[in-house]
Amino acid sequence: MKMELIQLSMPLLLSGLLLTLKISIFAVVIGFFIGLGLAIARISGSFMLAASSQGYSSVFRGTPLMVQLFLFYYGLGQLSFIRDNALAWWVIGDGVRCAILVLALNSAAYTSEILRGGFMSVPKGALEAARACGMSKWLQFRRIEFPIAMRQALPAYGNEMILTLKGSSLASTIAVLEITGHAKRLMSQTFAVIEVFAMAGAIYLFINVVMIVLLRLTERSLMRHMAA
Repeated sequence: MKMELIQLSMPLLLSGLLLTLKISIFAVVIGFFIGLGLAIARISGSFMLAASSQGYSSVFRGTPLMVQLFLFYYGLGQLSFIRDNALAWWVIGDGVRCAILVLALNSAAYTSEILRGGFMSVPKGALEAARACGMSKWLQFRRIEFPIAMRQALPAYGNEMILTLKGSSLASTIAVLEITGHAKRLMSQTFAVIEVFAMAGAIYLFINVVMIVLLRLTERSLMRHMAA
């Protein structure tokens, strides 16, 4: 790998790093709250809420992320009522905001299943004890159910966060110049396919390693009461 190529490519790839992080962070945060709502709906006991949540999850988990991205950006963008609606067009008409929306909706589907499993793992004895102490449903959820569920779901949810980060690379297919978008442009200019994408892959790998370390530290902190 020539030093001149590294000096040309690395600053451009790193310039897309902030956009990659922006897309990933917003998608994870929005997706978490949507997924939390869907998980609560699944365990609410209401047939309509549970069926709607399960249907949403099945659609987004059962179709490829790229297809969803194309349907929203290219498909919805062709509809006149979307173009005539200022808010809808503000989201769909911009590649970055559309990528955030689609990634968030996709992540929410997986997050809902992860959190549902976490909620179902909460010991019934803990819930009965909370009710015996006179806790309200909200207080019970905040102090008992949610903390326990998050501790149980964190390893799987950490994997979902990493997958969302890697999924952000598909934003390049709708002309978003994040890391992969810049890599594609550099490839067309230099024809150094292996070198350029090896550098892009190294940046993604570095981010993922940092995320894994932070997740492991968080998991260790939350589970320190179980240490021998």
